[in-house]
Amino acid sequence: MSARNILVINCGSSSLKFALISQAHSSPLISGLADRLGSAEASLAWWHGGSIRKQLALPGAGHTEALERVLPLVDEACGGTLHGIGHRVVHGGEHFTQAALIDAATLAAIQATVPLAPLHNPAHLLGIEAAMRLYPQLPHIAVFDTAFHQSMPEHAFRYAIPEHLYREHSVRRYGFHGTSHRYVSLRAAQLCGLAAGDSSWLTAHLGNGCSTCAVVDGQSRDTSMGLTPLEGLVMGSRSGDVDPNLHGHLARSLGWSLEEIERLLNSESGLLGLSGLSNDMRSLEQARQRGHRAATLAIEVFCYRLAKSLAALACALPRLDGLVFTGGIGENSALVRAKSVGYLGLLGLAIDKTANARCIGGVTGSIHTAGSPRILVVPTNEEKQIAEDTLALLDAREGR
Repeated sequence: MSARNILVINCGSSSLKFALISQAHSSPLISGLADRLGSAEASLAWWHGGSIRKQLALPGAGHTEALERVLPLVDEACGGTLHGIGHRVVHGGEHFTQAALIDAATLAAIQATVPLAPLHNPAHLLGIEAAMRLYPQLPHIAVFDTAFHQSMPEHAFRYAIPEHLYREHSVRRYGFHGTSHRYVSLRAAQLCGLAAGDSSWLTAHLGNGCSTCAVVDGQSRDTSMGLTPLEGLVMGSRSGDVDPNLHGHLARSLGWSLEEIERLLNSESGLLGLSGLSNDMRSLEQARQRGHRAATLAIEVFCYRLAKSLAALACALPRLDGLVFTGGIGENSALVRAKSVGYLGLLGLAIDKTANARCIGGVTGSIHTAGSPRILVVPTNEEKQIAEDTLALLDAREGR
């Protein structure tokens, strides 16, 4: 059987990321980003390997126009042979426990989940509909961030609120970053010579959005994010966990509206809110070196809260085979890894300083000391996982 090519699409409200994944190559044949769609500043940039090959202004372009520009680039890169399209979809609610062929029923289910992900699912639908118009002859597959976490037991995903809110309105914990947590836990097992179906991991996906997960035998048993991606860890501009009555307190004390409070917690908090400088960990680490107190505090809070979450999720594990760091911060910040693990001595975890300093810029490696449970840095590859899930579903449909 010849190698197959899958186009992976990830649409935001004003952006479209894409990657062409081939079974014959370890890196994407081409990848790129159309950004600021719908504005006069809209543009497309694409890469072969690790460097920008070309940029193109697309003033006023929307998702369909951007895809029309991407199509010839993809065709050229794969020689006109494309076998399917995998779409990242953030929220699948309880409808989807795995990837799904996109048909009328799947589109309706994604649409029904819009109230649970109002910032994400409408954008995904735009991208899906545009791609299906341009590639009507190809199978389109939806891969859901929430699907991996549908294996959580009820005692992990239910909130302690009246049952009718769950039964009638789907208010429960869903979790996100599932594609990343799945990929790095499988990769960690492979690197350590363990069977994915007989292993137990703590995983930390740390980027502008951050979450942790307890993965047992290849399945999610608990995770830090909840009904929305706001619950859990301190993030770039998201607060993570706060007192649930903070909304009421701010409304009564300051007269703030619900929209103002949601904007505060989602866009003005986290590392940005604590530091007053930036939501970017790299900038904060530089400011910390200059003695900036608020930046130093932001990093300390971030690491302490991360460690608390990992320690709590250990309750879901029968044993600890290892801890995995991934995401932009997890893969590149030796400081964050060291500080966070420093709070986890009761789990026996300890970092080797030299190995930790070496694992940046996409380097995979073990960073634990002798006698410590494994601590790994594993670069995530959500596009590859989405492509693999797409191929697996195509194989199942074709009886391979």
